[in-house]
Amino acid sequence: MLKIGLGLLISTLFFSSAFAQKADSLKADTNLLNRYRVDPQKNAIPTRIRPVQVNEQQIPVELLDYKVSYWHKSVVFGLNFNQSAFTNNWSAGGISSVALGTNFDFKAEYNKTPLDYTSETNLIYGVAATKGQGSRKTNDRIFLDNKIASQLSKHWYLFGSLSFESQFAPGYQYTDENGNPVPHGLIISNFMAPGYLTESLGFEYKPNKFYDVRLGTGTAKQTFLTDTTIYHNLPQNYGVKPGHMFLNQLAVQAVGSVDKDIMKNLHLTARYAIFIPYIQPVAYTTHRLDATLTAKVNRLINVSMNATLLYDKNTSRDPQATEGIAMGVNYTFP
Repeated sequence: MLKIGLGLLISTLFFSSAFAQKADSLKADTNLLNRYRVDPQKNAIPTRIRPVQVNEQQIPVELLDYKVSYWHKSVVFGLNFNQSAFTNNWSAGGISSVALGTNFDFKAEYNKTPLDYTSETNLIYGVAATKGQGSRKTNDRIFLDNKIASQLSKHWYLFGSLSFESQFAPGYQYTDENGNPVPHGLIISNFMAPGYLTESLGFEYKPNKFYDVRLGTGTAKQTFLTDTTIYHNLPQNYGVKPGHMFLNQLAVQAVGSVDKDIMKNLHLTARYAIFIPYIQPVAYTTHRLDATLTAKVNRLINVSMNATLLYDKNTSRDPQATEGIAMGVNYTFP
């Protein structure tokens, strides 16, 4: 019995080992099995897609109560005061004096493309009273300028201008030809003596609102001299023949101007004009430069420095210049 049991056990182990070796030798083709894979279905719930329709609807809107103004205006008024006083026994010496200066500047511009109109009024007057010498004028000018232009391109305009220049009060020279003092002075100018009226037609280049250059190819200037006795004290007589009151000149004129804040609280205004007569020699070309540098201390108080350079052989054989520094009240509106 023991022998029969052992034989059955050995036989069972032999067949089991043979069958296991045969099963391990088989290889499965996974690509073939993938053909029988069943993927789950996607969302089986039906959906309906409707096209989006946009319909225009008119919404009533009331007009806003706004008015467009093509005018730009500014007014500058300045008042400068200077005073000094000394006792009669002041060891360092000195003369008591009082000085007062005023300026008024009005600008108006109408700008509606292609039309541009600019008007400027500049009035300056100053007087100083010195002990023992009376009052004397320190500054005096009347200047009016009107310009109308039509835009030709982005920066170029066709313009026509009319300007007037004179002074308020008589002007005196307090030394004679030899340099000797003249107590009461010699009168050399007055209101409309001279007075200048200038008409110009040409082209203007304006790259921005700070700079502009005018080239007046057709310019006429009339010089008025209502005081016919000035030539006794001023031989040049402003180009007018002695005894006459009028002179007309044709010329080419170029005018360049700058009006810009060059730094914070520091403003520069400058205007340069050159007048080249057609008939007179080139030496009679007139140059004039007016410049004002203003430093604002606050809204009302400012310090200003102004200078004028002039070369005009009809007024003097040599170049002329004037400058001044003042501190005072300056109000700008708006």
